[in-house]
Amino acid sequence: MEAPHHQAPAVTLKITVNSPEHMGELGRRLAKLLRPGDLVMLTGELGAGKTTLTRGLGEGLGVRGAVTSPTFVIARVHPPLGEGPSLVHVDAYRLGGGLDEMEDLDLDVSLPESVIVVEWGDGKVEELSDDRLRVVIDRTVGEATDGAAGAVDAVDEVREVTITGLGARWAEADLASLGA
Repeated sequence: MEAPHHQAPAVTLKITVNSPEHMGELGRRLAKLLRPGDLVMLTGELGAGKTTLTRGLGEGLGVRGAVTSPTFVIARVHPPLGEGPSLVHVDAYRLGGGLDEMEDLDLDVSLPESVIVVEWGDGKVEELSDDRLRVVIDRTVGEATDGAAGAVDAVDEVREVTITGLGARWAEADLASLGA
């Protein structure tokens, strides 16, 4: 008799990101933890920093091509410059049918040998993998209270990033290293 299948507990880390540069750095650090077959789902409003984070990931993975938002092409493949995995950057905002539609994209790449980053993937691509990294980027709300000129602009750049590793793959990963 087969042992019952159980979902490994989720591992969650919250990080405050103070600037687009810091967001890119977070992406570069996150890239060090990623391996072929990993699925990263990015959630956040327009302008929250999803593409900035992905650009940092691409730099960290050492892939070819400028990482820009794939909104109009839906998916863009960035092949590795060296030994690492390809980065498949997907914008699922206009994908209504989820996984089937994603497979129809015919990405001409082996997903198990790539790192897949999906913007707006919630409720659409979970079937791709039991093991996935969910990254939620929230703008912090409110204004600086010290009255300093320019402080409000600085607050506008602040993001609260919640990284949740789901499944056995992430149970052992050192997500805490991202907050260092």
